[in-house]
Amino acid sequence: MTRRSVIMHVRCRPDTDADTYRRLLDLLGEVSPLVQPLPPVAALVQAGGVLRLHRTDPGAFARRVRVRALLHTGVGVRVGVADTWATAATASAHTGPGGVLWLPDERAVRTFLAPLGIEELHGVGARTAQELRRYGLHTIGALAAQPESVVCRLIGRQGRVLLQRAHGIDPRAVVAHRLPGASSVSHRFERDMLDPVLLRAALLDLVVTLAERLRAREQVAGALSLHVRLAGGGSVGKTRRLPAPSHHTDDLRTVLWRIWDALAFQRARIRGLTLTAEDLTPAGTGPGTQLSLDPEREARHRVEPVLDAINAKFGRAAVHPAGAYREAG
Repeated sequence: MTRRSVIMHVRCRPDTDADTYRRLLDLLGEVSPLVQPLPPVAALVQAGGVLRLHRTDPGAFARRVRVRALLHTGVGVRVGVADTWATAATASAHTGPGGVLWLPDERAVRTFLAPLGIEELHGVGARTAQELRRYGLHTIGALAAQPESVVCRLIGRQGRVLLQRAHGIDPRAVVAHRLPGASSVSHRFERDMLDPVLLRAALLDLVVTLAERLRAREQVAGALSLHVRLAGGGSVGKTRRLPAPSHHTDDLRTVLWRIWDALAFQRARIRGLTLTAEDLTPAGTGPGTQLSLDPEREARHRVEPVLDAINAKFGRAAVHPAGAYREAG
């Protein structure tokens, strides 16, 4: 039986940095026009048309992609190959030493999925897995054997989707696009936070991390949003545009402090912070950056690539502003 689709799920190591991930996406874009990034460390590749061009089978093609990734980026990726997104994603987590698992037909899909633990099914979180195990459904095969009405009664509306995936069915298509148009970083406090010094330390850490990520992706932000989650479940947020798109820490930090001051918190108890860079565009595609005529600012911009390289080599926050190192709870 001819499969209607061939999808590769390419999975990098969890510690893959943003620059390496971007280079991997560029490489995948050379082998197929249909590549969907799944940040921070995975991607989907629609390979059907490419296979016909190269006159090879999906397993051999996936092994070729894996070798190219290793040679050009130094990353030993794992590749799951199946006819659906969910099954390919599950397969990429179980490739074994060879790094590639190809499920060529429906029988192979059923044989592969059935004995896996229920938590291995793509889309099943810890809470859902716990609920299914409580009713004796410990494997994907056990879930697949249940009527849809029973599964939906146990876990609600998502039961139909998960039951389909347990049978190897997933209608989602690979949608080619570039890196996301927004990027977020978050901090959750272990207790309600009132201390303004610790709040600013957490905010500083977030903006430095976000700026490093944008520079690694060669993107600039047009706007910055701050979402503050308050104790008791409430939340408040505010967005400001940058004077000009930027990925420099100074520029993002200046806008962040304006947002924070405008929120004018006094004694609010804060549980979490989320900072989002919006309207992302490739660096260097907009109007030229005007010199600030501030030698100190220009010097900080010149040193940013050096600091980014140190952090990439020795771990995130190897070099960070002193104010961001305060214990933020």
